[in-house]
Amino acid sequence: MIRSLWNKLSDPDRALQGVTSSLIEAAAIKYALAVRPERYRPDKPLKLLFAGYAGTRNTGSDLRTEEMIRQLRTIMGEEQVEFSCLTFDPALTAGYFRGVRQVHMPQLFPPFLFDECPKHHGVIACEGSMFKSKFANALTTMMAGALGLASVEGKLSVGYGAEAGDMDDSMQRFVRKHCQRSLVICRNEPSRKVLEALGVRTKSGTDTAWTFEPKSPAVGEAMLRDVGWDGRRPLLIVCPINPFCWPARPDLVRATALGLFGEFRAEHYRSMYFHSWSEQAEQNYHAYLDGMARGVREFVKATDAFVACVGMEALDRNACEELASRLPFGAPLFVSDQHDMYTLVSVLRHAHLLVSSRFHAMVTSMPAGVPAVGVTMDERIQNLLQDSGHPELMLRVTDQELGPRLIELMRSAYAQRERLRHDNRSFIPGQLAKLARMGMDFEDELTRIYPEFPRRNVERTMQNYLPKLSPFLTQLMEAHA
Repeated sequence: MIRSLWNKLSDPDRALQGVTSSLIEAAAIKYALAVRPERYRPDKPLKLLFAGYAGTRNTGSDLRTEEMIRQLRTIMGEEQVEFSCLTFDPALTAGYFRGVRQVHMPQLFPPFLFDECPKHHGVIACEGSMFKSKFANALTTMMAGALGLASVEGKLSVGYGAEAGDMDDSMQRFVRKHCQRSLVICRNEPSRKVLEALGVRTKSGTDTAWTFEPKSPAVGEAMLRDVGWDGRRPLLIVCPINPFCWPARPDLVRATALGLFGEFRAEHYRSMYFHSWSEQAEQNYHAYLDGMARGVREFVKATDAFVACVGMEALDRNACEELASRLPFGAPLFVSDQHDMYTLVSVLRHAHLLVSSRFHAMVTSMPAGVPAVGVTMDERIQNLLQDSGHPELMLRVTDQELGPRLIELMRSAYAQRERLRHDNRSFIPGQLAKLARMGMDFEDELTRIYPEFPRRNVERTMQNYLPKLSPFLTQLMEAHA
């Protein structure tokens, strides 16, 4: 027992899992003893808590949640629900999630979740990278913990549009233990296999961002013209990241050194969390940026393209600046720390070619038919390109021949841009059909847990299980159904 306790204390991630696990068990006891239970009554709104990564200016996370809220509000009825959403920084989600109560979540979250989750009738985990150790075990612990707190009280516990990938052994044990009674609707089949191996119930689905509608095309065009694009030259948009600074882990020693002496500032993520970094990671990062820059330079030489960099998360600013500094002609930056999600996607949809290490840059530009080359750090972009029929347009951030291979793929994608534009647009109706099916599966789970919930008397058609579509998406559906 002493050795087990020491192992957890010496590994902050495992300690966090241990504390969260203990609180879930304590919540189960409280519920069994009927200590201040929050129970649903049909004459009152159903209160649901959305647990994710909002409040960090991660464009993909925010627009996923926005569309999830719109869809579930459509399915459940505006007057029948009361939604709350966790956010790390309410100032950074101001103007998002209309009509939703935003709840500030502290960095030390287990006691907060223990207190907050029982106030609701269910939890919806809403971050795309829901079950993986690649970025931060703490994030998966938070979402799986929130699902566990809901399920031990017999409440609705759903992961919506989830991706699952490699998890540490301790993270796998945590998910296996606390998510057995949850339902996770996955956005691809490989994720289902990962979770089903852990005994978690799953359903097939897709990402929730497909229905997102940005600001009008005129907004994006005006922003691009303001930085020098003439509207005629080919527009190349690049979305770089730092793929080698993950995972972020809690580190009390470095947090103390930072507070006392200002050390480790470069690796600091937030609170007591620090990015992984080493000489090898730095070499890999510069090799990645050098390869991306080489591909961009050669493409511009061949096409006279105008180049812009888009940072889909505030953290991407450094990568955008580093990439632009490697280009003799420079490149204007559009980063989410200064531009909201509606603006960034409007900019993205003007691209004639996209080179992206960001999954949601590809997803949100696909309805406009933008051909894309993915340079991926994990399975998300790989799964997307596989599903959309173009796995050949993917490279890995660690590819030793990244520069030459990127040049080849950019040339190929640009040469067949009309076919790729058609293929991308043709891909959308199928994703919307999957999203509607997710809504039906969610409704089934809702009425399984709460059979007294006033279910709508509507036909099970795609239109009745999607949020209101924009005229643009409606026309696309009609053209490519």
